[in-house]
Amino acid sequence: MSDPTIISTVRHRAESAAESIDDQLAVEEPLEIRVQGHSVAITMRTPGHDEELAIGFLCTEDVVRHPDDILDLDVCSAEGDSRGNIVNVTLRDPDSVDLRKLSRRVFTSSSCGLCGKSTIDAVCGNHPPISSSNVIRPALPTLFALPEQLWAAQTTFQSTGGLHAAGLFSADGEIGQVREDVGRHNAVDKVIGRLLLDRGDPSKLGLLVSGRIAFEIVQKALIARVGFVAGISAPTSLAVDLARRSGQTLVGFLRDERCNVYAGELG
Repeated sequence: MSDPTIISTVRHRAESAAESIDDQLAVEEPLEIRVQGHSVAITMRTPGHDEELAIGFLCTEDVVRHPDDILDLDVCSAEGDSRGNIVNVTLRDPDSVDLRKLSRRVFTSSSCGLCGKSTIDAVCGNHPPISSSNVIRPALPTLFALPEQLWAAQTTFQSTGGLHAAGLFSADGEIGQVREDVGRHNAVDKVIGRLLLDRGDPSKLGLLVSGRIAFEIVQKALIARVGFVAGISAPTSLAVDLARRSGQTLVGFLRDERCNVYAGELG
């Protein structure tokens, strides 16, 4: 994870005169993801764990489903740039992916023109519901202890206030991996990428995010076969619809020792 950048700013407060201070800001830079040298996506992210981000993204785009699908992974830089803002993934079987179709889908995903029901139909048509036996059921006290653990791991957020976080946790409440990023979807991709690279078992884990739970968060968890999704803030209506249809448990407003269960059930 990149260290925060320090800039000069002027702080105004009602009870005192304006003062010049140094402020820490979260770093935001573009990352280009390539497959076989072909550009498939550009995302604004916080530098760090870029390999995990690329693999997690490709997993949730149905390009990579197993670590053995990856032949090589290279972090490189554009000409005249030394920051390493390109990740190129070489597949073991490149003929299995239509890269032109992938690029169109990624770049148009924010304005695809589909309605909510059609979007859910498309996702569920390619990814069957998760069996209840593959969804963890943590007890309420276990859930209530998770936000504080996530907060403790958000070291860059604590100094900048400008990052989202995602973490994977077990049924007994142990958070194994936490990743931060300016983009909530990037943070999720990073932990999913780490899970894939570690050959972890998604049926034994839940996903916790630091903010609201949008449709794409639940979708990414479904594709990665993570059956339990929780967030500190609210879910969207489409996220709830997808979770209910896909057999996932969805918990929102997980804070201050309370929560709402929108889909599935607890232990």
